[in-house]
Amino acid sequence: MSEAFITATAVALPNAPVDNASIEAVLGQIGGKPSRARAIVLRQNGIKSRHYAIDPATGCPTHTNARLTAEAILALSEEIGFPLNDLRCLVTGTSIPDQIMPNHGVMVHGELGNPACEVVSTAGICLSGLTALKYAWLAVKSGEAKNAVATGSELPSVIMRAEHFSAESAARTAALSKHPAIAFEKDFLRWMLSDGAGAFLVEPRPRTDAISLRIDWIELSSAAHRLPVCMYAGGERDPDGTLLGWARFPPKQWAEESLFAVKQDVKLLDRHILEATLETPLLALMARRNLKSDAIDWFLPHMSSHYFRQPIHDTLARIGLPIPFTRWFTNLETKGNTGSASIYIMLDELRRSNRLAPGDRLLCFVPESGRFSSGFMHLTVV
Repeated sequence: MSEAFITATAVALPNAPVDNASIEAVLGQIGGKPSRARAIVLRQNGIKSRHYAIDPATGCPTHTNARLTAEAILALSEEIGFPLNDLRCLVTGTSIPDQIMPNHGVMVHGELGNPACEVVSTAGICLSGLTALKYAWLAVKSGEAKNAVATGSELPSVIMRAEHFSAESAARTAALSKHPAIAFEKDFLRWMLSDGAGAFLVEPRPRTDAISLRIDWIELSSAAHRLPVCMYAGGERDPDGTLLGWARFPPKQWAEESLFAVKQDVKLLDRHILEATLETPLLALMARRNLKSDAIDWFLPHMSSHYFRQPIHDTLARIGLPIPFTRWFTNLETKGNTGSASIYIMLDELRRSNRLAPGDRLLCFVPESGRFSSGFMHLTVV
């Protein structure tokens, strides 16, 4: 097999950054009352600004997920003069596409309007962007495609607006509930997630006029065989933890229980996320790939919150792969948690920072709490 390189990167971030003081004004107050979780969550996650595809004046969406993804690809095409008419393979990853079907990739293709090409979408949550990149990498590396564009994109703001919780809020009030506020597992994610899209061009040869990133390997792992669902949307768990999909519920409950809201079991997350997505798979990877701390120049972890920064650092040290913070790169503070787009947005910013040098080796880490999956990618700057 030949090699494959990330030869160009681009991102699309909708509208002006939103700071912490403005966030609830943009997303809205559920039931006309300020969130009790907001201040606590924002203090812990360390995010100071993020982007939303929402017009702050009207509260209406400004982009679809497909359009935002297309804008990232168009930015990539325009920057390096890559003609989309030459695109052979388009691979998209996202947590929540604009519709259940058709798939996200063909909707992006429709936005671009380029000629027929192979189009693939990968499903999942945070890991879907990296699985899309793995498909693009393998397509080029195997010689099946002379080039590929991979994307990761998220647009959670459209379902985090207050109006999507109004029916549940009203139902709880009408029932004279002792706990009329929206459950913490739903509310806290409104202050954790943000919008953005990234695109990578993958080709069989590096560029001669700028740095490229050789993809050495991408490893994916799932712990679903031993752990239950932790993060989900479009369903609800029954008392024994089994996830029941939205079609099992009458339409009235879809609204009254905010069935399509993104939910996360934070206690389950805290118990298992580091062991299941970092420690166990990385120990196996260290043995298989002979990974050594001094052979890693940059570590790029996708983190939902700065709450996990020190625990990730300590876990790496405990398992024999210590990486000091001086070799970390993250832009969580200024870009927020963009899920499957996060690794694209981080790599794009680092690549443009003039901090990379030929020969530098990068280890990227993307965990996903859906049912505890993870991905690791090793890159070399050329």
